[in-house]
Amino acid sequence: MNATFTANKPGANFLVAKNGNIIYEKAFGMANLELNVPMNINNVFEIGSMTKQFTAISIVMLTEQGKINLYDHLNKYIPNFPNGEKISLHHLLTHTSGIKDFTSLKNLNDFAKNDISPKDLIDLFKNEPIDFQPDEKYKYCNSGYIILGYIIELVSGKSYPDFVKENILKKLNMNHSCYANHNKVTANRASGYSKKGNDYENNRYISFSIPYASGSLMSTIGDMNIWQQAIKNNLLINPKTTDKVFTNYSLNNREKIDYGYGWHLENVDGVVIREHGGSIFGFKSMSIYIPSKDIYVVGLTNCDCNSPTELTRQIAELVLKN
Repeated sequence: MNATFTANKPGANFLVAKNGNIIYEKAFGMANLELNVPMNINNVFEIGSMTKQFTAISIVMLTEQGKINLYDHLNKYIPNFPNGEKISLHHLLTHTSGIKDFTSLKNLNDFAKNDISPKDLIDLFKNEPIDFQPDEKYKYCNSGYIILGYIIELVSGKSYPDFVKENILKKLNMNHSCYANHNKVTANRASGYSKKGNDYENNRYISFSIPYASGSLMSTIGDMNIWQQAIKNNLLINPKTTDKVFTNYSLNNREKIDYGYGWHLENVDGVVIREHGGSIFGFKSMSIYIPSKDIYVVGLTNCDCNSPTELTRQIAELVLKN
């Protein structure tokens, strides 16, 4: 860790919890290179696609309230959506919808800096040719979680940021987590960086209305541990619904996809692992949970040149062996 995140370069925060107790947390490197500010364990990072966990839980919370059904078809919420009569919310949650991932669009950079509404964002990709019919394949798709965020707004009558804040972040006292905002002063926000040759540069600008419900939340390692303990202890949804979130679903041909609702579900030497990473300009993130041993490891970095994925896995393996 010290070799990867040296004192004068962008850094990272890592936390390990076992049986609900924090057994390790440490900050490495710099939170801000220009101001020469060292990282501390309370720094706030953009967590990228780990946001999908919060979107998925928001959707299943609404199912418990009887406001939606996971097998509702998309055209119930967005009339005339192409192939919408075949695509369910379940398909969106599990990346099996066949909808084109908008992050692969060639014109993405043309609108990436613009603040646009969820509906307008969906209009930018909804008429793209589908990759496959629902349930034929698994293909990671940010577009599906954009649509899920919009459905949360339609059903709840609240904006996605407000829904997550009121129903998850405030309820769990995740006081250092929020929907990202370039204009708002955010205490302890770590600056994001990229690497160009041997030099570091400030991360590229992107409007947070673009990653939206697929990747626009910010958090700390401490708050992410609160999140994990809430999921483990069913503080937001009941145990039966939690089972649905962590089911390893299958395609039409019965092939397992190793994904539930917002989490990758891996099986390593007979040990079930729930994990998800995130990547957004200037930041990368990774978390791993081993249910059988109640081990949670999370790593957040403030340079998109430094993925914490392998280190997080190595730490989890080390704790598992001890």
